[in-house]
Amino acid sequence: MNVRRSAAALAAATALFGGAAAPAVAASPSPSASPTLPSGLYGSADPTYDGVWRQSLALLAQDTVGVKPAAGAVRWLTGQQCANGAFAAYRATPDRPCDAKTMVDTNSTAAAVQALAALGGHGDATGKAVTWLKSVQNKDGGWGYAPGGASDTNSTSVVIGALAAVGEKPAEVRKGGRSPLDALGKLATPCDRADGGAFAFQPDKAGKLVANVDATAAGVLGALGKGMVVEPGERSTVADCEAPPGHLAANGAAYLTKALAKTGHLMSSLPGSTDQPDYGNTADAVVALAAQGGAERAAEPLAWLEKNSAAWAKQSGPAAYAQLILAAHATGTDPRDFGGTDLVQQLNATGPAPQAASKSTDGSDSGSDSSGSDSDGSGVSVWWMVGVGLAAGAGIGFLISGRNKRQQP
Repeated sequence: MNVRRSAAALAAATALFGGAAAPAVAASPSPSASPTLPSGLYGSADPTYDGVWRQSLALLAQDTVGVKPAAGAVRWLTGQQCANGAFAAYRATPDRPCDAKTMVDTNSTAAAVQALAALGGHGDATGKAVTWLKSVQNKDGGWGYAPGGASDTNSTSVVIGALAAVGEKPAEVRKGGRSPLDALGKLATPCDRADGGAFAFQPDKAGKLVANVDATAAGVLGALGKGMVVEPGERSTVADCEAPPGHLAANGAAYLTKALAKTGHLMSSLPGSTDQPDYGNTADAVVALAAQGGAERAAEPLAWLEKNSAAWAKQSGPAAYAQLILAAHATGTDPRDFGGTDLVQQLNATGPAPQAASKSTDGSDSGSDSSGSDSDGSGVSVWWMVGVGLAAGAGIGFLISGRNKRQQP
């Protein structure tokens, strides 16, 4: 879901240019600030590559804690939809109809569906969006970032979340006789490997599955048929990888547990740079572990986030605050006292003041805070695939779900 999004990876590069997507390089938090931000948008950074994603996460997180988003913020999101139901990462001129040059994608569309379904009252918009998502399902049962792109774990999983949000049964949404779960099964590493149970983003150029923690966190939720908002699952012990069918989520969670064992958090690894803590993917791992094995299973990485994530979230903006709120929700933790930080207040301050206060899930008032944005709004784990866009003369190389599709041990 990093911006996990997911917000995310532009696997469109695969469809447009052929082959595997280029490696991502970090651009934190965003390449530039937008001089004229649209009214109603959360965050203050250029929304070109993550506008719909970060707006969807912000509205979803607010709804989760009982905050009623500003009407203008909701209108901004619904105004981004194309007539065919799809969403692009950002449309600077939403009053103009979408055309063949409008770069719509599955990640933005699925995130918007989850947010609008949670808010309620947007059945027409979500229905059109889901119809479009079904129309671009691949024959292997999964989805790529862009229509026609090779299926990847992150895109398939966020679409599964959208289907579940509108009451669909993802396992019954089939193309060529195959379901999204079939696609995820093909992207899970075999149990006889040292990294068995993990999910790859996509097969590499040689067709090999390379374990990826970000894809694994997404894949666990997808295999469970869940979206970004989850309740703690039934408590379970850490298990070794077991051969499918039926164990995709448990196997992925077991791999994440091993990846977190040394430090209690995940690390980012980018060519030419020093490894650094990966806050966004750690938050995603918390949600995945809690969903699959109960809040206790996510206790260690959650405690690390409570202690260390404040500066990162302040720098990264609304999607980061939203990810932390969703991690808190998944573990039954108070997002208003997350390591001493009121995540809800901080998120509200990055955009238009919410509507009249309502009661949050912990019974406290969810009053608005319109003190203004203190972040650049770029979201969580925003990664750019610079080389692809430059080489092809096209401005697409962004992993919109904030998911860095880098290879990790």
